[in-house]
Amino acid sequence: MDPTGLDLPPLAAAFVFGLLGGAHCIGMCGGIMSALTFAVPPSMRSPARLSGLLLGYNLGRITSYMVAGALVAGLGTLVALTPQARLALQVLAAVMLILMALYIADWWKGLLRVEALGRRLWTHLEPLGRRLMPVVRVPQAVALGAVWGWLPCGLVYSMLAWSLAIAEPWRGAALMGAFGLGTLPALLATGLAARQLGALIRHPATRSIAALSIIGFALWQLWTLLPLSAGH
Repeated sequence: MDPTGLDLPPLAAAFVFGLLGGAHCIGMCGGIMSALTFAVPPSMRSPARLSGLLLGYNLGRITSYMVAGALVAGLGTLVALTPQARLALQVLAAVMLILMALYIADWWKGLLRVEALGRRLWTHLEPLGRRLMPVVRVPQAVALGAVWGWLPCGLVYSMLAWSLAIAEPWRGAALMGAFGLGTLPALLATGLAARQLGALIRHPATRSIAALSIIGFALWQLWTLLPLSAGH
């Protein structure tokens, strides 16, 4: 099995990372989710309308993640032209998994330092997003989410590094889609004030168990890449 292939374990790991990285997502996008809720006049603030706006925003956001994943994975096809380059990308993918697990368990926050990479692009996109607010229609929410999907985020960049290692555009898009779906519960909980779900996601035991599972999967990936493992 190709350890950077897209069978269930990588998709599940991407989903779990998005799910348990939700606390960071709330800090980055939670204000926007709340703004979507309160921009609707009280007389029109029905559960169906609010849910439509929140889902529309997240549809746009996840679509941007998938586009970015496809682009980066396409770049990976150009990089991985030799067996040595492919091996290096596979090792990078496993290492990024370990770093992501350390983040979601709150054991190490170094991933957040890479957010500076996208700030220049964001200075051009943020004014566009601001012009879409206040949001009162679903198409507006989708467009706003598509813009906000490019907000500089260490978690997203970490997943994109994994997409680079996959080196197939459709697989990169699928991986980022799984990650984006994982972030949905925390952000929807913020928009709909579902505190119990947010508390479960942030619970230290939940995060530690998930982190250890992801680390175990990453170590298995590294083991399959070791030359000595071929003899077992």
